[in-house]
Amino acid sequence: MSKYVITIARGYGSGGRTIGKMLAEELGIHYYDRELLRLASDDSGINEKLFAKADEKLQKSLLFKIARKAYKGELIPPDSDDFVSNDNLFSYQAKIIKELAEQETCVIVGRAADYILKDYDNVVKVFVHAPLEDCIKTLKDMTGNPEKDIEKQIESIDKHRAEYYKYYTGRNWEDAKNYDLCLNSSQLGFDKCVEIVKSYLDIRFRQ
Repeated sequence: MSKYVITIARGYGSGGRTIGKMLAEELGIHYYDRELLRLASDDSGINEKLFAKADEKLQKSLLFKIARKAYKGELIPPDSDDFVSNDNLFSYQAKIIKELAEQETCVIVGRAADYILKDYDNVVKVFVHAPLEDCIKTLKDMTGNPEKDIEKQIESIDKHRAEYYKYYTGRNWEDAKNYDLCLNSSQLGFDKCVEIVKSYLDIRFRQ
């Protein structure tokens, strides 16, 4: 099998990150999530903390609500006042994601990676979701927080993920047409989700 990339978009509390880690471990490949921020920081010379804060700043910005052209891959030069803008920080993350797709087999979670790599033939795009009540139960078991607080957190985080995705891609985050596989982790369980992705890999990339 040649090099490939598995991108995972996920609803909060659905276990998408866990499934991504399980896949990477079973397949013996790299797993990338927040490490992308460090790689983008190293590549651009921009402080990693600015990448970590970019999502929060974007979420609070009025510009976040304004429709814009989808990401096209442009990088802003260091001598520009907009070098550390949210859009340029996203573009540097996208640059790293593309380089990883060209260099190695890996799992990438979040960061609109499915859209960034939409023109790559070696990408398997996965969306992991679960019913709200099951996400609440999962997070309650993990944190012990009240269900009402957890529900508000899920709604807030998923809303932000959908708006972030829409802002940079022009697409709807939960639209099945964006993905190769949409997996209900509540019905399937994590192990079966992993097996389904592995079977899909075998079928699609069988030589």
